[in-house]
Amino acid sequence: MILPALTLTLRLAVVVSALLLVIGLPLAYWLAFSRWRWKFLCEAIVSLPIVLPPTVLGFYVLVAIGPLSPFGRWYQALTGHGLAFTFEGLVVGSVLYSLPFAVQPMAASFAALDRKLLDASALLGASRWRTFWRIVLPLGLPGVLTGIVLSFAHTLGEFGVVLMIGGNIPGATQTVSILIYDQVQALDYVTANRTALLLLSFCFVLLAILYGLRRRSAWGLWDWK
Repeated sequence: MILPALTLTLRLAVVVSALLLVIGLPLAYWLAFSRWRWKFLCEAIVSLPIVLPPTVLGFYVLVAIGPLSPFGRWYQALTGHGLAFTFEGLVVGSVLYSLPFAVQPMAASFAALDRKLLDASALLGASRWRTFWRIVLPLGLPGVLTGIVLSFAHTLGEFGVVLMIGGNIPGATQTVSILIYDQVQALDYVTANRTALLLLSFCFVLLAILYGLRRRSAWGLWDWK
């Protein structure tokens, strides 16, 4: 019973983290270097899932992807099935819910870079694209790594959003957090404790590795041979 939920949760976390890496890098770069006067509105939108109750976010995502919405009708006409109560729907909701956990560490890391390095790169004739790949990304790697790991770990523990969007379908949308809830509802505290301990241990190891890598980065040991 635990294995299908664990496999689905890990698959969801991997897909969401990969998508947030693709979405988060350009968004974080723009937030770090843009001088647009209304940028704070975009920062507020990105940060909104942190303070918004998961059920509220899940409800609006469910409405947005439902069969009565324009996007929901378009997706159903394209694929032959809806997004609600599917793995793909979980991905959409999880990407939105974990977006600030990916973008904020990346943006903070990019914003802390020495602007003189970027100016020197521009004076040498490097394009913004080349400057990003050769200077911004390597020096901002700790923040990028933090964003990926935090979004991965955050997706592992999601409950409200995935329950609202995906329901509780074993093997299809039942994640580990929902399985734990079911086990508690069934008064099976022994199994719930084992499942929760497994998730707790995995998240702890993941975060310990992250902070260990950040410690090495702070000591300038990324270049160890």
